[in-house]
Amino acid sequence: MRVSFIGLGAIGYPMAGHLPKRHQTVVWNRTASRAQQHAKEHGSQMAKTLEETADAEIIFTCLPTSAEVAEIVDKLKPKLRRGALWVDCTSGDPTASREIASQLQTLGVAFLDAPVSGGVPGAINGQLTVMVGGDENALEQVRPALECFAAKIVRVGDVGAGHTVKAISNTLMAVNVWASSEGLVTLAQQGVDLSLALDAINASSGRSNATERLLPSPLLKREFPPRFKLALLAKDVKIATSLTRASGISSPVFALISELLNASKATLGTEADYLEIVKAIERWSGINDA
Repeated sequence: MRVSFIGLGAIGYPMAGHLPKRHQTVVWNRTASRAQQHAKEHGSQMAKTLEETADAEIIFTCLPTSAEVAEIVDKLKPKLRRGALWVDCTSGDPTASREIASQLQTLGVAFLDAPVSGGVPGAINGQLTVMVGGDENALEQVRPALECFAAKIVRVGDVGAGHTVKAISNTLMAVNVWASSEGLVTLAQQGVDLSLALDAINASSGRSNATERLLPSPLLKREFPPRFKLALLAKDVKIATSLTRASGISSPVFALISELLNASKATLGTEADYLEIVKAIERWSGINDA
């Protein structure tokens, strides 16, 4: 198949790197040098213009927000193939996705919202989980391409369902990371050896992905490599909070974690990684976070 991939960010870059092994792949990025680097490294073809990506059977987008996706769709509308499939791997807004899907349907283009989970390591290793919203037949058509970078593909409902599940999933993760960070910072201040504490917690009722995989390196080694921007996590939690309110669900925990993430973003800056919330908690507690 001829595949286009738009958006070569931290996760999109390695995701797209798996596609040329099985499919003819054209890549485009707002910063052209990144697409050029991808072509050299992975054997993809760099699109010199955005319009060149329209001539594909499958178009992937992996962008910061649904607003960027809508902008790209608007630019490519006149050149899209009837019968093409648009797969949006952005952690997007389900309402916006349904609007985009409706626009594309009038052009004979099917839309799937297909956000991913697994982070940069999962993208590099081709072990991502994809939560898909949209037509089942369309999913089967794009499955061979998705399988290039995914270990698990789950259709969770109609268009918008994928982005809904991703927003809720990321909010649950944020709650776990925040609560675990508070607890582990407290243990450190109490003079407890964190490596020993984590060994006990991870064999006990308090264990989670946060304590087992995400936080040991930041807390024990003070390593904070870029994984996923705090600003993007705050965006996802805002989406989830809006969904709970629209559904009439009482969600004080979601509302609180949204406020905390925004406060930590103000403290750490918009480029901070989401696991740097450990630093925010330390600063607010008067602890040196060096």
